[in-house]
Amino acid sequence: MSVIKPFYALRPAADKASEVACVPYDVIYDFEVRELVAKNPLSFLRVTRAEGEFPAGEKVSAETANDRARQNLEQMISDHILVKDDEEAIYVYRLTDGDHSQTGVVACCSVDEYDADIIKKHEKTRPDKVEDRTAHIMAVKAQTGLIFLAFRNTDTIRSLISDAVKTEPIYDFACSAGVQQTIWRITHTQPWADAFDNVPEIYIADGHHRAESAKRSRDLSREQNPNHNGREEYNFVMAGVFPSEDLNILAYNRVVHDLNGLSKEEFLTKLGDTFIVTETTAKKPDERGNICMYLDGRWYGLRFNVQYFREPDPIERLDVSILQQNVLTPILGIGDPRTDTRISFVGGGRGTGELEKMVDSGDFAVAFSMFPTTMDDLFAVSDMGEIMPPKSTWFEPKLKDGLLIHQI
Repeated sequence: MSVIKPFYALRPAADKASEVACVPYDVIYDFEVRELVAKNPLSFLRVTRAEGEFPAGEKVSAETANDRARQNLEQMISDHILVKDDEEAIYVYRLTDGDHSQTGVVACCSVDEYDADIIKKHEKTRPDKVEDRTAHIMAVKAQTGLIFLAFRNTDTIRSLISDAVKTEPIYDFACSAGVQQTIWRITHTQPWADAFDNVPEIYIADGHHRAESAKRSRDLSREQNPNHNGREEYNFVMAGVFPSEDLNILAYNRVVHDLNGLSKEEFLTKLGDTFIVTETTAKKPDERGNICMYLDGRWYGLRFNVQYFREPDPIERLDVSILQQNVLTPILGIGDPRTDTRISFVGGGRGTGELEKMVDSGDFAVAFSMFPTTMDDLFAVSDMGEIMPPKSTWFEPKLKDGLLIHQI
């Protein structure tokens, strides 16, 4: 069974929602934060990325930034930009991007279920990032963004969603990227809780660091509360829970600063040990087992050319694993991509033009354009209790921050 719980959402006044809503805190560069905050004083980035209010180049401590975030949240509440619902609810959230549409449920999930792996993981977290978000949650006393969860849909939940979207939404607007954001408020929540009782597992699609930070902040809050009883709001984490059949995964691409002391020719020769390497005009691979590589102003196709002696497991057959095990580690010397500063990750939503720009600038030596991981891959790895290589999936469209906030 999977627990979902209604909550008293803190959310924007309807006429301010489009201005308040912002991208997740971790998908935007520092200079973009400053530009957006300067242009839009209502942006919720002032809470999730408060360091963007300080001058570029100024070193701002995490404590100072989080203190500003708390002040900004309190100001948005006192100015009635954000208003707390007077009744617990869950919310149906639809994102529509061109022909693609996905509709899920926003509710609170149990941190205990995250501990027990009923909410399943597929990615390790970085301690520094978890510490950063935990400090933010504790400072503002709220979960300010959604964990993105996926589940295998049921007929009952399909029917509940179908009925909900026939009613009047509380928000319905297009964001600056053209993605339509539509949210419905549901106060009769028991049928939804009962329906999710029949969902055996829920999977983290995106937001491992947010989930782990919710756990850490729960632990800290519990230690500080001598009357802890397990029902406090900090025992639950706000999430967008979406049927897997609706979800759209893009590639998560890689760029590397240098060739580990190799010349271009030496690098290409070493690649030939495990890949068929050809020049190409393609910038995105058209099937599993292919990788496109941008090097010295040219695109190359890399076709994996190793025969397995046994059927590879769900992790081994991932293209991101093939790249890691056959290129990044043995040739480029990147053993742990979670901590190695020589590698960066570029979400597929930014396009291959971003990869070309990063390499052409001279800041990076080589870029790898990947074939997207699938939901079946994610489920298979999670069901094994195993971990994917970092940054294996990039989901689009992204859930907005600032539209629904859970105070703990």
